[in-house]
Amino acid sequence: MILYLHGFRSSPQSMKARLMGERMAGLGRSADYLCPQLPASPRLAMELALSLVDGVPAGELAVVGSSLGGYYATWLAERLGCRAVLLNPAIVPRQDLQKHVGVTTQYHSDAPFEFKPEYIDELRALDVARISQPGRYFLIAATGDEVLDYRDMVAHYQGARQHVIQGSDHGISEFADYIDEVLAFCGIGAGGPR
Repeated sequence: MILYLHGFRSSPQSMKARLMGERMAGLGRSADYLCPQLPASPRLAMELALSLVDGVPAGELAVVGSSLGGYYATWLAERLGCRAVLLNPAIVPRQDLQKHVGVTTQYHSDAPFEFKPEYIDELRALDVARISQPGRYFLIAATGDEVLDYRDMVAHYQGARQHVIQGSDHGISEFADYIDEVLAFCGIGAGGPR
């Protein structure tokens, strides 16, 4: 089972989420792929995520998170003991997102998106100062990320499997090139679970 968590103001319509869904469908594993629309509230986002994977054994679960979704994926992996793949993850989003408090729209629609001041404290409650078992993590970080500094990611996930892409961007435009590597880490491939 893969739970994909999109980034800030993003959605299941993001390029990476769609590519993952298409690849899982191509493997006949659509039922093992979840990608919910996350609420703006970090607390509610994590309550939703936990409810979706309730009862799934940690060994059968992997969380893939992009940007803010990577921050969430880290918290979930620590709480549940599952694997996590982090795609240009946010490391200290409460600092980065302070300037985004207010009402705007989602990236993939005109739907309103309100990020309230109290969400900063909700983010703080999800901080993971240090990952406990680096072997459960796979970081994909791009040196060309225009939003977040890849060096912070590399330092935070020290000891984890890491793939540092020279160049690229925050969205990892060539993500299709890495899907099979991500799925293999999650225990899914053309031959099924490993």
